[in-house]
Amino acid sequence: MKKFIIEDAFWEVFPEAKIGIVLFKGINNQIVDIETYEQMLLSAEKEANIFFIEPEFSNNPVIKVWRDAFQKFKTKKGARSSIEALLRRVNNGNHIGTINPLVDIYNSISLKYALPCGGEDIDNFVGDVKLTKAIGDEYFVTLGSDEDAPPFEGEIVYKDDAGAICRCWNWRESVRTMLTEKTKNAFMCIELVDEKREEVLINALRELSETTQKHLGGLFEIFILDKSNQVIEIT
Repeated sequence: MKKFIIEDAFWEVFPEAKIGIVLFKGINNQIVDIETYEQMLLSAEKEANIFFIEPEFSNNPVIKVWRDAFQKFKTKKGARSSIEALLRRVNNGNHIGTINPLVDIYNSISLKYALPCGGEDIDNFVGDVKLTKAIGDEYFVTLGSDEDAPPFEGEIVYKDDAGAICRCWNWRESVRTMLTEKTKNAFMCIELVDEKREEVLINALRELSETTQKHLGGLFEIFILDKSNQVIEIT
């Protein structure tokens, strides 16, 4: 059985964090009706405007909390959280393009709730998956590149026995494990560093699960991991 483990090295930096996990089994992620997902993203973009309450983009609370978090560990220069990248595009008047159904669903949930959300193909994991600090030699190739770009020593990463899965916590993901139209079993995560928004996390996990099942079928399980609950089985 493969496991997802959040190691002590992570909790030493983020003791109050909560990591929401949804495991999907037996989904159909093939593109059938692209207009459905285009409309889903457009609707989420409109809803996301409620988070722009400060004139300076980086001063908005849902952005600042992640800027502060990224100051607590070694990151690549210019690396930002995935939710900042999405919200910046919306704030600049740019639309989020469709990729594949599950990615489109999780991007829409991420925008609607202003939380980082991501996913990986479970069947491409090698051994256990860990959220931890990088050693610094983990193999990592991201989309649009064919070169190994390992994380820094001490960088927060998701990793398995074959290398890093996502660098700088939720900044860039590996091509090796990314979701595609062939994905049948998916590991989805929503991350929280602002403990005041725990109810928002719960609602986001529920909507991500129910929306995915409605459109893609399959079965799901929801977990919320914290310092007292650090391990789940994923297969």
